[in-house]
Amino acid sequence: MSIQLIVPTLGESITEATVSKWLKKIGEPFEVDEPLVEIETDKITVEVPAPRAGALSEIKAEEGTDINIGGVLAIIGNVDTVKKISEENNEKKNDESNDKDQNLKTKVLTEAKITDEKKEKKELKNELSKLSPSVKKMLAENSLNPDSIKPNREDGRITKEDVLNFMNNKSSQKNSSVEKEEIVRMSKIRRTIASRLKDAQNTAAILTTFNEVDMSEIMKVRESKKEDFKERYDVKLGFMSFFVKATVMSLQEYPAVNAEIREDNIIYKNHFDIGIAVGTEKGLVVPVLKNADDMTFGDIEKNIVAFSTKAKEGSLTMNDLTGGTFTISNGGVYGSMLSTPIINRPQSGILGMHNIQKRAVVIDDEIVIRPMMYLAFSYDHRIIDGKESVGFLLNIKTLLENPSQILLGI
Repeated sequence: MSIQLIVPTLGESITEATVSKWLKKIGEPFEVDEPLVEIETDKITVEVPAPRAGALSEIKAEEGTDINIGGVLAIIGNVDTVKKISEENNEKKNDESNDKDQNLKTKVLTEAKITDEKKEKKELKNELSKLSPSVKKMLAENSLNPDSIKPNREDGRITKEDVLNFMNNKSSQKNSSVEKEEIVRMSKIRRTIASRLKDAQNTAAILTTFNEVDMSEIMKVRESKKEDFKERYDVKLGFMSFFVKATVMSLQEYPAVNAEIREDNIIYKNHFDIGIAVGTEKGLVVPVLKNADDMTFGDIEKNIVAFSTKAKEGSLTMNDLTGGTFTISNGGVYGSMLSTPIINRPQSGILGMHNIQKRAVVIDDEIVIRPMMYLAFSYDHRIIDGKESVGFLLNIKTLLENPSQILLGI
């Protein structure tokens, strides 16, 4: 008995998916729970497993097709039944193919005969014509076959102009054969990213404020504690855990930054779920550190490594990607010196990290060299005032430059 392979429910806000890649071919046997097809939503890529053992008898949605949740991806049948149908279809195709091959063979032989006759006439024509010294020289210098050049004279003599026209046409054909554009269908994730970023710009009153932070003290802490931290948590102590902690402490001081606008209401969040923007081959994804205020430095670093690994493998779940209240984006890993990040709606703020560069700064009236990072804070001006935005970013700067406050939680 045949059954349908259905697009599963993937989350409350997801209504459709795109068939990314079929992992099994028609007639290929599989066991229960084996992945059959890879589908892509606006957030994640997931594999749809086989509800029972069998083989695909028919694929209803080809690769690249958009399909609604609950739609039919394919028909699954009994292996023996599918095999029998496949063999019958192959026999039919072979018979049709044999007929086509015979017709093609006759056509090729006929065309070959005509071509040979034309070639003989042309060779005879070229033998009778005498080439001028200048034409011979051009043919030799450019390694041209005179039989490839069409003469304009009635007597069949190839002229210098004929050779030049042939060379110009050949160059033109070569240039036109090079593909100057490549059309690639946008992935579901990329289309959604484009739509949401544009929606954020059209809806929110986005402004960005900047500051810079001296990373000296954090770098000292990392250097002195890296071995102990690695031994205790089996993960490296990175910069991100300091930024997450400083962000959470600043959100607690400035609750409007952790809020969102919902219709005519402001929703203040008493939980701190920090999204960490991660770049992948398919686009930007933002897995969320749930209850980051309760996490230790080790918890944060472990989760970030896990998110990064899952993002590369395409195994992030809906739970990983939903529920964020604020986002941190680290453009510094790509070498960015400064940017104006776009908020991740319905959130009201996003913090942009950048690369660390040694710069000359004035401290206590002296010019010194320090590792500096520019910080950017983009926010929705409808809910966050300028004073709050500047204070929020300044608070993060102060905490990062005095990491003992972060470590002690004061």
